Amino acid sequence: MDLGALLWDGVCHPDAQVRVPLPMLNRHGLVAGATGTGKTKTLQLVAEQLSAQGVPVFLADVKGDLSGIARPGQGGDRVSTRAAETGQSWSAEGFPVEFVALGGIGHGVPVRATVTSFGPVLLSKVLGLNRTQEQSLGLIFHYADTKGLELTDLKDLRAVVAFLTSDEGKPELKGIGGLSTATAGVILRSLTAFEAQGMADFFGEPEFDTADLLRLAPDGRGLVSVLELPAVQDKPRLFSTFLMWLLADLFHDLPEVGDTDKPKLVFFFDEAHLLFHGASAAFLDAITQTVRLIRSKGVGVFFVTQTPKDVPSDVLGQLGNRVQHALRAFTPDDRKALKATVKTFPDSPYDLEELLTGLGTGEAVITVLSGNGAPTPVAATRLRAPESLMGPVDTAELDRAVRESPLRGRYAQAVDRESAYEKLTAARARPPAEAPGTEREKVPAEEPSLVEQVVGSGLFRSLARSVGTQLGREITRSLFGTARRGR
Repeated sequence: MDLGALLWDGVCHPDAQVRVPLPMLNRHGLVAGATGTGKTKTLQLVAEQLSAQGVPVFLADVKGDLSGIARPGQGGDRVSTRAAETGQSWSAEGFPVEFVALGGIGHGVPVRATVTSFGPVLLSKVLGLNRTQEQSLGLIFHYADTKGLELTDLKDLRAVVAFLTSDEGKPELKGIGGLSTATAGVILRSLTAFEAQGMADFFGEPEFDTADLLRLAPDGRGLVSVLELPAVQDKPRLFSTFLMWLLADLFHDLPEVGDTDKPKLVFFFDEAHLLFHGASAAFLDAITQTVRLIRSKGVGVFFVTQTPKDVPSDVLGQLGNRVQHALRAFTPDDRKALKATVKTFPDSPYDLEELLTGLGTGEAVITVLSGNGAPTPVAATRLRAPESLMGPVDTAELDRAVRESPLRGRYAQAVDRESAYEKLTAARARPPAEAPGTEREKVPAEEPSLVEQVVGSGLFRSLARSVGTQLGREITRSLFGTARRGR
């Protein structure tokens, strides 16, 4: 995959091309740089080339300016000059795109997750719970699993927590291991506040199948799935955690493939600092393990942020491909970040501190993994120009693309089937059992045998329904507590 041409002493050398071997893109990467240095266009350039070579791509469009990848670009003097400088044979071209949106808020096919599959660890991150409260939420999920109370949407979880804090539910609370009434109350209040902010739309059914991110267009090019996020820009913790759910779900479902000629998917994680800010140690460990292990599933992950220090060192150590745009050094903190960034690169003949502060827009310092897996020398690079539109498409075009999407029929309409909320509501509506000695004394039934209890239990019947049951979820919860689903 061609990135651009070598820069040396301010001169671009089109005969010295900077490239990334396609098989190395599942070794993950980092795209970093200050605001306005060209990170978004780098994403667009890489996504185009991956799509052209039959690799599906997932892009999180936080600012709303990546939708133009669906339309051919517009030429001009600036594009022609950049193409000549970098040895690029530029031609305007659009790429196959699927627009999706969290909960259908904004322009895109709705992406939803059930509360059960999202799991307690990721949900704790979204709700801002501390470590103790996170562990308590895990116990609540465990209780719901074992009682056959399906957690589809937020009202299901709120109903279970409300039941456990009620007079009739407090005896159950004592039996699930150290969950205090006060902590359950905190969780309930957090859920209520979360719903009041309009977050309920993100949880429910039909749940998005992440296998839909792996599709190819009819012409064999990889589909570029663009997650439109401008409508939820003011909820950064939500969308960053939701991206982590998508990645964790892919990790669950994809088989081990080892090293391949090209990735099965490349996943770009924009505004990555939002994911790590305020995260617990357990959450960071789970991210590190997921990133480390998902490589063998054929998935490459690129984190996009302003400086490498935004990414924890254990995660940064997994990122073999680096595209570092310009950094600013206007303050002592900026200078400190610059020095820290320089230390993360291999030894180089460049004066990297000077170089990184002097790069122009669309230029970057690059080091990638060669075909044998060794880091390449650091190369200052003038990047190629994207061939698709460098800017957003209009709203009418976005809406038309969503209406024509083959996924719209599967995901557009929300479904609210019977789950924990309905079951608990129905149980409370039943009349109380007759008291002994009133109209007639009931004869105690013979105690069923252990085998009869097991075979007749809801747990056993659910197991017979196989994948996706409460027992199946309990057994197969992942590093993040997310639940495995049948495909």
